[in-house]
Amino acid sequence: MQTVDVLIVVAFVAYAVMAGLRHRRQASKNLEEYFLAGRTLPGWKAGLSMAATQFAADTPLLVTGIVAVSGIFGLWQLWIFAVTFLLMGFVLAGAWRRAGVVTDAELTEVRYAGSAAAVLRGVKAFYLGTIINCVSLGWVLFAAAKIAEPFLLWNVWLPPGLFEPAVTAVEWVGLPLSLGGPDDPQVWIRTASNVISLGLILTVTLLYSATGGLRSVTDTDVVQIGIMFAGTLAFTTIVVTEIGGLAAMTEQVRTTFATGGPGGITPNEILAFTPGHAKDATWTMLSLLGLLWLINSVSDGTGYLAQRSMACRSDRDAKTAAVVFTFTQVVVRSLLWLPLGIGLLVLFPPDPGLAPGLLQGDREASFVRGMAELLPVGVMGLMLTGMLAALASTVDSHLNWGASYWTNDLYKRFLCQAWLGREPSGRSLVWVARGSNLVILLVALVIMTQLTSINQAWQINLLFGAGLGVVQVLRWVWWRMNAWAEIAAMLTSAALAPLLLASLGDDQQALRLLILATASTAAALAAVWLKGPEKQAGLVAFYRRVRPVGFWGPIASHVDGAAAAAGPARLGRALGAMTLCSLTVFCFLVGVGTWLVGSPSPTWMPSRAIWIGCLLFVGLAACPVWYRLGFGPDRDGESS
Repeated sequence: MQTVDVLIVVAFVAYAVMAGLRHRRQASKNLEEYFLAGRTLPGWKAGLSMAATQFAADTPLLVTGIVAVSGIFGLWQLWIFAVTFLLMGFVLAGAWRRAGVVTDAELTEVRYAGSAAAVLRGVKAFYLGTIINCVSLGWVLFAAAKIAEPFLLWNVWLPPGLFEPAVTAVEWVGLPLSLGGPDDPQVWIRTASNVISLGLILTVTLLYSATGGLRSVTDTDVVQIGIMFAGTLAFTTIVVTEIGGLAAMTEQVRTTFATGGPGGITPNEILAFTPGHAKDATWTMLSLLGLLWLINSVSDGTGYLAQRSMACRSDRDAKTAAVVFTFTQVVVRSLLWLPLGIGLLVLFPPDPGLAPGLLQGDREASFVRGMAELLPVGVMGLMLTGMLAALASTVDSHLNWGASYWTNDLYKRFLCQAWLGREPSGRSLVWVARGSNLVILLVALVIMTQLTSINQAWQINLLFGAGLGVVQVLRWVWWRMNAWAEIAAMLTSAALAPLLLASLGDDQQALRLLILATASTAAALAAVWLKGPEKQAGLVAFYRRVRPVGFWGPIASHVDGAAAAAGPARLGRALGAMTLCSLTVFCFLVGVGTWLVGSPSPTWMPSRAIWIGCLLFVGLAACPVWYRLGFGPDRDGESS
């Protein structure tokens, strides 16, 4: 790194710290100001904040690995979540806002009643805020260490008197954190350097996120995503230019891997968007892709996505946030990464002798190698700042979101109100939230040391969340859902996931997900049948407060007879908007992506040009329809 590169990084750090200090007074008032920015976020800012959080330092490495091992078609396991995001936006975002809660765990005691609801709230707060959150954060930190190692050389920059104690400390702990693995002769030097890098990055992130709350997080996210896109565009341009252009890149893929790439993958399998040419596009995999948008732990937006929706200033802004997020995340980001992932595969071909378990990690590391070997001065600083910004935007969101469970649910609801019988002050809760940030970070760091690849952690996280998805959506749209159904789904998932991990290999991940989702949903429906719906008074209060769409007829009739009849129609309009907007997203993604990387058209469509033209036409034609369905005249009593 040269002086210019360092100055770019320092400028970003200074801005982030200033953002935290600027909002500290507002954030210190109460939990709503700290965790939800006083419910004042405009939709575009909330959407970009979601996109910045999911951009993440780990995701470009993950994408690079998937493209090399499974081809472009393998990325559908990421892209299909566009449907999840739009389900949240068009069907549920307004309901999240009107619920008036701070966390999704708190929602359980608004939707349900009695001791079962209280138990569910506590379990969800711990499960989501600690287990799911810290595993996710752990793999992000794992990626950050990979990115920092070639660029932040503290063993060169620091005097021996300062650096050698760090080496001694990490060697005593005995947990290597290096690209070279435990057999690298410099493993402890590299590990010490990585630990120092992570410590400094996380200190800065912790400072502004813990000080200024969600306002600071979203302010920095908007700048961070701009830096990320600028750096990624520059990196992609340099890689493609190094090869000789987009056409030359496609040709080199076909030449280099004519006899088979990693795991025997063919050029068409590397480049294919559609299942006809894809690698391992089995019926089990296709069935999973058809359901993955629903069978996941964030199916209704649960987590920081719901947090951003609840922080919006109106229902319309909450919908806008989901649409901005989806197009930024799935279309714009992917179209920058696709030629980059293919280009790195051409410039740094994989070692054919690598075992399948090591190949994914090797390909993830090629992203960092490309940065180190190809980027000139200035662009290096911009890209490194972009990756550090991606790390910061993900870490700050996970810390803020996780701390909301610890503070609002575990500390306030159970420790103070239920056990100690007192009401904590708003300012004391904010200080507990700030302390929770640090504890969550420490737990995530411990998890990070146990990971071997980003994809490994991501797949495990998907599995543990698969059983919750259907139930979380049904609680919004069907009045008969009860707290025991959610508890049954969680217990089934927790019991079955370890068994599936032990009995079915990673190559059968799709089957594992389908089995777990089916079993957990069946257990939930059995609980609905055995226990019956919640008490009518609580359901009426929930409906009056939230005005959910869907099948609430017997409950809605106690509030508004017209609303009871309109419930299914409201759900139909929302699902129509979700479906057509998803169609636009996927048509733009596949159409432009096929043109960029020279992907083959489906087996039933002989002309690539006609295929691309049809995709773009259909995507554009759907736009006014979904916009009218989703953002048309307000007929649902939602705030505008």
